[in-house]
Amino acid sequence: MATNHYYSTLPQGDVVLATYIWIDGTGQHIRGKTKTLFSYPQYPSDLPVWNFDGSSTGQASGHDSDVYIRPVAIYRDPFIPGNNCLVLCETLDSEERPLPSNKRNACAKVMERAKDTHPWFGIEQEYTLLDKDLHPFGWPKQGFPGPQGPYYCGVGANKIYGRQVMDAHYKACIYAGLKICGTNVEVMPSQFEYQIGPCEGVAAGDEVWVARYILERVAEDFDVVVTFDPKPVAGDWNGTGAHCNFSTLAMRQEGGIEKIKEAIERLSKEHDRHIRLYDPKGGEDNKRRLTGHHETASYLRFSSGVAHRGSSVRIPRQCSKEGKGYLEDRRPAANCDPYQVTEALMRTVVLQDWSN
Repeated sequence: MATNHYYSTLPQGDVVLATYIWIDGTGQHIRGKTKTLFSYPQYPSDLPVWNFDGSSTGQASGHDSDVYIRPVAIYRDPFIPGNNCLVLCETLDSEERPLPSNKRNACAKVMERAKDTHPWFGIEQEYTLLDKDLHPFGWPKQGFPGPQGPYYCGVGANKIYGRQVMDAHYKACIYAGLKICGTNVEVMPSQFEYQIGPCEGVAAGDEVWVARYILERVAEDFDVVVTFDPKPVAGDWNGTGAHCNFSTLAMRQEGGIEKIKEAIERLSKEHDRHIRLYDPKGGEDNKRRLTGHHETASYLRFSSGVAHRGSSVRIPRQCSKEGKGYLEDRRPAANCDPYQVTEALMRTVVLQDWSN
């Protein structure tokens, strides 16, 4: 890290280093490469469309391998000091059509259709740290730590493994300009969470993906691995989710609790569809997590309740008391695509339209 610090602080004159990042063919991982610019972009449209070898990312065949990356959002780069930026991109094929792994395009269209409802999303992104041998970070190599209980929001070297990563990520996200509103140590040792939002519309998905990229880059510096697997350790250990807090303007206004209840009723009728969309393997990953144990509801049936962390959808107690606010969908897996999650909520709750 010290050597890299020396090189990263070398003067770069008036040039701008723009790191283009995109979601690869797995729908779970992020790739990136850097381009030299000669002025700082004010808008994504100021940036050139670029391309990459899609045959190396599971997004194209070797005989037609060029994939376009079109800039859609710009953030400050927390890794290269100076006037540099991160550029989130959509992926397009040779005909400039969205690739199957590009879930943002459809999400943006749905958000545009419902923009007058001013949808807000807050996503609680959990993750687990691993050693490079993929064993949970800080855990005994030939055994397990003590049972869950003392770790959640805990303090002490015998309880918390990897706080430095959590704190560094928090600061890096703030520097980048993300709406990160908090972070905490989670129930399982080496498990953490950060919260993105509230963000309106497609920006929620944008910021979750960029925060994931920043987390993995920070983890590189600490020589640890990040996993978003929904159940990284089998047995009596909590899984890893991405609870999505959701509201429209009508839900946030006086009497909004009735709109929240209407939303939950609509969600109950599309439970199976949402389960399929809430992880990248059509719901198979989440089956290991949504068992009805460890603060989850079973994936087999829909449930809801006030302040009930064992339900599919929870109404926070404060919202119930005030008669307005938001709902928390607790079903999305940690490795979900936030574009699919937020689009699904809008289609079911607001548009009531699953055509096209």
